[in-house]
This record gives sequence, structure tokens and C-alpha cells, in this order.
Amino acid sequence: MPAELPLADLALLVAIGFFAQLVDGALGMAFGVICTSVMLTIGVLPAQASAITHTAEVFTTAASGASHLYHRNVDWRLVGRLALAGVAGAVLGAWFLSNVDAAMIRPFVAAYLLVIGILILVRALRALPDRDATFAIAPPLGFVGGFLDASGGGGWGPVVSSTLIGSGHAPRTAIGSVNLTEFFVTVAAATTFFVELGAVPLKEFGALVLGGVIAAPFGGWAVKYIRPRLLMSVVGLLVIALATWQIVRALKLV
Repeated sequence: MPAELPLADLALLVAIGFFAQLVDGALGMAFGVICTSVMLTIGVLPAQASAITHTAEVFTTAASGASHLYHRNVDWRLVGRLALAGVAGAVLGAWFLSNVDAAMIRPFVAAYLLVIGILILVRALRALPDRDATFAIAPPLGFVGGFLDASGGGGWGPVVSSTLIGSGHAPRTAIGSVNLTEFFVTVAAATTFFVELGAVPLKEFGALVLGGVIAAPFGGWAVKYIRPRLLMSVVGLLVIALATWQIVRALKLV
């Protein structure tokens, strides 16, 4: 990655951190995919982008989780089943991304983010099925979500929240529980990245944290009042556009 990002890019990361955390708090998804997509677009390498994002998320997920606890949006049974498996998946995913060639992995990360963006958009446009909630899927879902989140720079929310809601869990408690669990998953991923890559660049990390922490207290409130489908549509289109641009650049079409 560049030795130092321009001031305009740092200001952009503050704004992106704010927007991404507001969305994540309201929907239980998208902080990682938004931040990673933007950082890839401005030239940050995949492993560094994921490391910066996850280190910032240690602070934003703590603030967001506290907000959801305050608003009583958390189901501790669900948190317990997701957390251990999610941590294991995150450690494996972070180790994998830290030990592959950046040039080789960049188009695959962009393709993964494109798929996540499409899933978010599809999720916004279709009605949720009526199903009985089940806790049996939580451990394997947590492992897969943790691995994809760390190795792809985001995806815990889109994978885990969407699946839980689709399996019959109430959106409010699914989103709150996934947000709180993400703190533990993020700590595991950030620690692994630190061991493998060393400390993250402070300016980029600080910019995301500043924007995210300012927005985090509003997440627990927003989940009650903001129309989720409209917000999900905007996020899905944004991630699709950024990921498509990265794929075009990786294939040297421009």
C-alpha cells in the first residue's frame, strides 16, 4: 500500500467509517465490506485492508454491541452458539489471507465482495420467508461467517445475519446478537493479523475508528426506525459498484 494516504483519502475513511457503522448497527452487516471495498479502491492491499478494518472494528463493534445491549436487542443463547465457532473461523481466515500473494488474491477478494453485494441487494428486494427459528445452524454458520469475514475483509453480517433472519429469527434480536458476537470475532481476526503482519497504519485505522465510534451509538436506535430494505439496497449497490471496479482494474481492462 502507499506509504501514506492523502489527507482527502483519510477524510473519506472517516466518512466511510461513520456511514458503514451506521448501516452495520441498523442491519447487522456491511461495515467490513464497505470499508474494505473503499480501501481496495484507493490502493490498499487486501491483507492490510482487512487488518485495518478488523482492528478498527474492535472499537466499533464494542460500541455497537453496547448500544444493542442497552436497547435489549441481544439473545445470549444465540451469542453463545455463534461466538466460539466464529472466533475459530476468523483466526483461520486471517492466517490464510496473511500468507497468500496480494496480487493473486486481490481479484478473488473483489469477486467475493461482489457476491456479497449481490446477496445484500437480493435480500433487500425479496420478502423474508416465514420459518421456525432454529439454533442448530448457529455454530457452523458462525465458523463459515468468521472465516469469510477475515479472509475477504468483510461478510460476517451479510452471511450470518441474513441466514439467521431467513431461518426464522426475529430481525431485531438476530441483528443485535450478531453485532455483539462480531466483537469477539473481530478481536480474534485482528490479533491474528497483528501476529502475522505487525501493527496496522495508525492514520487509516484512526480514521475508520473515529467515524465508526461516532456512529455506533445510533445503531441500536436505528434498527428500530430506519427502513431496512431501502438501506440494504443502497449498501448492496455501493458494494457491487466498488467490487466491479476492483475486478475491472485487476483484469487491466482500464
